[in-house]
Amino acid sequence: METTTTPKQETEEVKKDISAFENSLKSNDTEEQIDIWFYRPIGYQIALFCARVGIRPNPVTIISIFFGVAAGILFYFQDLWINVIGMLSLMFANSLDSADGQLARMTNDKSRLGRILDGVAGDFWFIAIHIALCLRLMDEGWSAWIWVPGVVAGFSHMIQSAMADYYRNVHLFFIKGTSGSELDNSRDLQKEYDAMSWTSQFGMKLIARLYLNYTKEQEFFSPKLQKLLKVVKEKYRNGLPGRLVTDFRAQNKPLMKYTNIVQFNTRVIFLFVWLFLDQSWIYFLFDIFVLNPILIYMIVKQEKVSGHFYKEITAGNYNG
Repeated sequence: METTTTPKQETEEVKKDISAFENSLKSNDTEEQIDIWFYRPIGYQIALFCARVGIRPNPVTIISIFFGVAAGILFYFQDLWINVIGMLSLMFANSLDSADGQLARMTNDKSRLGRILDGVAGDFWFIAIHIALCLRLMDEGWSAWIWVPGVVAGFSHMIQSAMADYYRNVHLFFIKGTSGSELDNSRDLQKEYDAMSWTSQFGMKLIARLYLNYTKEQEFFSPKLQKLLKVVKEKYRNGLPGRLVTDFRAQNKPLMKYTNIVQFNTRVIFLFVWLFLDQSWIYFLFDIFVLNPILIYMIVKQEKVSGHFYKEITAGNYNG
């Protein structure tokens, strides 16, 4: 006998699917609309498939690196259709990058290596892209001086992405605690690094060294935030006061839009536009003269928020 589902049961199934999808996200506060509409749904389907067949998050991240680097190589060619294939490859790489985190949250399969790989994956993509664009422009007749803006833009991108990622995790730490955040600090990472052996753990120690440098860079650009995090961890060992969580979220949430602007979607949209116009050199200028001022503004605003809450906490206004 065939079983039929009632409208009520179908509604409940839809609600479960929506809830499962939302649980695979970090937080609506830190998600960009393009990601929620496009990349996260695709990533979720990839994550569901990987969970069914037993693929873990780290291999998904590694595969995304290959697709992202392949995209960069394809941007070297001056044939637009090859560039379009590169664009699709880069979009798929970002979908995989979304899927690895969603898969990790769905299966509770989180690891320090996964966090490190996720942090550096985008850097591999854009290193390949910057190298390819410099070589392409030299083939078009530009002098070797094009490597100067190419390299400056590359370092700019790495700082922009590192700080955006850091501020997102700080926000998640305040609203979700340590379980909902991937916030690290150089002090703990240094202890882990020192405990490793170059002889027996060469690969992991090298990765740990790179990640330690990455974290120190984030901390260098956020001195007031470091003071805030230190006092918070010393004062609220059993969890943050609800009023502090509410107040921090209210003041810090508006800054999340800047972390989105300097991340993947904005730069890639403009990169694609300039590739279509065959004016790829503008991408370097955009990174340096548009995204860097936004980065500076983001850092200044975040430091202002951090300074405010440091004063409030040390004054005893969040003791309850």
